[in-house]
Amino acid sequence: MLHSERHRTAHIGWLRAAVLGANDGLISTASLVTGVAAAGATRGALLLTGVAGLVAGAMSMAAGEYVSVSSQADTEGADTERERRELATDAAAEHRELAGIYAARGLAPALADEVATQLMAHDALGAHLRDELGLTETSLARPLQAALASAITFAVGALLPVLVAALAPLAWVAWLVPATALVLLAVLGGVAARVGGAPVGRGAGRVAFWGALAMAISALVGRMFGATV
Repeated sequence: MLHSERHRTAHIGWLRAAVLGANDGLISTASLVTGVAAAGATRGALLLTGVAGLVAGAMSMAAGEYVSVSSQADTEGADTERERRELATDAAAEHRELAGIYAARGLAPALADEVATQLMAHDALGAHLRDELGLTETSLARPLQAALASAITFAVGALLPVLVAALAPLAWVAWLVPATALVLLAVLGGVAARVGGAPVGRGAGRVAFWGALAMAISALVGRMFGATV
């Protein structure tokens, strides 16, 4: 009977981008709206600020994630081609290298040699990518996935302060936006920690703290200028 296991590292590719996108969208847009509201802006200015921050931020997140993860994918591709050439030109040296890796991990030299022989007969390139370079299916860079996850979750996170700015009484916006944002930040931090297997309270508190700091500084700057931005 097969034993099925689910490991949290399978989520790491999209989870990192999604958590980063949602937190950034919520914190940056709420900070913008809070700062402009504290400066005494009109509702139109608040909505313009929020929507502009949402759109610009989502596009920036998508572009940044795509470029950075594409660089990782290019490096992985270059390493893969190098291993393929080395296997084609000097398979014996590659076999010794793989056997050495297994021996260093605790296998007897004869067993390490046999394991390397069998694995290379089955999938030489895959064995070297996995055991020499640490490249696995779950760790491979996926630029488009990261870009889409970041853009969508940024927009979802940024939507809350925009809705509050649109619906709440104007005099309360400077207080309601950070209050609702902090609640959602704590929830997001807790969910991310839960999915990643970390303590929920620590994850929630960490995200809420940095969000509160960003919004407090933005509100202070807005009150210092005291004019519509």
